[in-house]
Amino acid sequence: MLLRMSSLFLRTLREDPADAEVPSHRLLVRAGYVRRVAPGIFSWLPLGYHVYRNVERIVREEMDRAGFQEVHFPALLPREPYEASGRWTEYGDGIFRLKDRRDNDYLLGPTHEEMFTLMVKGEYSSYKDLPLALYQIQTKYRDEARPRAGILRGREFVMKDSYSFDVDDAGLQVSYDKHRDAYIRTFDRMGLKYVIVSAMSGAMGGSASEEFLAMTENGEDTYVRCTTGDYAANVEAVVTPVPPVVDHTGAPAAHVEDTPDTPTIDTLVAHANAHQPRDDRAWTAADTLKNVVLTVTRPDGTTYPLVVGLPGDRDVDMKRLEAVLHPDEPAAMVEAEFAKHPELVKGYIGPQVLGAESASRIRYLVDPRVVEGTRWITGANETGRHVFDLVAGRDFTADGTIEAAEIVDGDVCPRCGSALEMARGIEIGHIFQLGRKFAEALDLKVLDENGKQVVVTMGSYGIGVSRAVAAIAEQSHDELGLCWPREIAPADVHLVATGKDEAVWTYAERLATDLEAAGLRVIYDDRRHASPGVKFKDSELLGVPTIVVVGKGLVDGVVELKDRATRERTELPVAEAVERIVAACRA
Repeated sequence: MLLRMSSLFLRTLREDPADAEVPSHRLLVRAGYVRRVAPGIFSWLPLGYHVYRNVERIVREEMDRAGFQEVHFPALLPREPYEASGRWTEYGDGIFRLKDRRDNDYLLGPTHEEMFTLMVKGEYSSYKDLPLALYQIQTKYRDEARPRAGILRGREFVMKDSYSFDVDDAGLQVSYDKHRDAYIRTFDRMGLKYVIVSAMSGAMGGSASEEFLAMTENGEDTYVRCTTGDYAANVEAVVTPVPPVVDHTGAPAAHVEDTPDTPTIDTLVAHANAHQPRDDRAWTAADTLKNVVLTVTRPDGTTYPLVVGLPGDRDVDMKRLEAVLHPDEPAAMVEAEFAKHPELVKGYIGPQVLGAESASRIRYLVDPRVVEGTRWITGANETGRHVFDLVAGRDFTADGTIEAAEIVDGDVCPRCGSALEMARGIEIGHIFQLGRKFAEALDLKVLDENGKQVVVTMGSYGIGVSRAVAAIAEQSHDELGLCWPREIAPADVHLVATGKDEAVWTYAERLATDLEAAGLRVIYDDRRHASPGVKFKDSELLGVPTIVVVGKGLVDGVVELKDRATRERTELPVAEAVERIVAACRA
């Protein structure tokens, strides 16, 4: 492949796009790899499409290597399979719905579990046909409420989704492990630095679930990692270690006190220590029981109130709460809803009026740290008053626990008890043990070896193909531009010719064709009217891993080789240039 800059459909930009939020967005636009069409919708220009296809090629090669078979489904899908699985409703506003001229409902596919399930159901009926793993690489559509960060969070994107089909859970585990290994090989080849974390299954359902996160400070996903062990989890999947039950024998009886001028947790704690001190230690924010009132909307549009109780030194993490409640969607309760529940005194809500056994029958779920015997300061359900020494299990009982509190640095690792630390990443892959959710909904069964019909168990495995391009760009850039890993880059060599000496152009042309003949992918900057400064800036911005400059050194019989990532420069004798450049590109 030889691409000449004089005819290449490319325009680089010197200024950052106004809406760019992250480096990948900024640099992919500036380097002429992508262009925005609408919010969350981008076109690929030639060099960008070369990069995208390299990512797609690696994904396909590793899927084929693992023995998975490629199929392809339409993006325009009928309503009925998604109605059968319940996801026509569960997806809410997250999918693009449309009607044909006969008023039939369709959607643009966000994922294709239903279609894969029906395909296998139509072809296979015996345990002898399994195990089976199918995959596709295809454009998906989701109506993101806030598309952002360029191609990292778009409404249209390309995804590899694969599905395994097994007779039993043991077979599913084998299929899951094969996919996991294939993902490791895939992301290793892409040159990505990533971590595998425990995750929530969300809309997919199922049991075991892991995410592959590209490590970057600009990632939209927050995860935790153990400071001493190998535990790592998405914050939505972190399990809070449950403290032991506290012996509350001898704890004071609960008592209600006036607490004037205590608009915040800190002022409440200060008031408590001044006027209602504990006999064993000082009160802290972690001893206050904060009760957060929410309105939760079901997929069918109906709502119900929910109160989440948690220690006052923490806030509710809405992403964690959404993951736990999915497909229901929580939101802070608005004034109009509060008016329907006069028993809820804003700012002074206590658990005494909450729970299934209370008159209000408002569902009350608490953080796992609220264990039996713990003593709390919380609202007395009266303006300006709080209750002190309210003991869990003695004075109130919740309807259950919920993982909704924010995770912070220093929290306890659920595996070994060491401290956790926070980090950020970009989700590039997600693997699920789906189980039988979709097979049961769509009646996918096979005859087992005893002639008995059994429901097939499934796994689901996704890679964000277009998103991987942005994730690699996030990790592979510097202040000058992109620095692509070689297997991902749009070319192996960016050859720059500079100067007015015709000998330079004659030699550069021959070098470009010789490098192409040697099997290298070459971008040749043969623009006669572009200044050397413009050419050098473009070579740094485009990020091809090897830059070769043919210029004034030619009179001395040398050309310059530059490593884009390290910026190391080497002079090569003209007689050895092709051999040395090829060796550098294949090292």
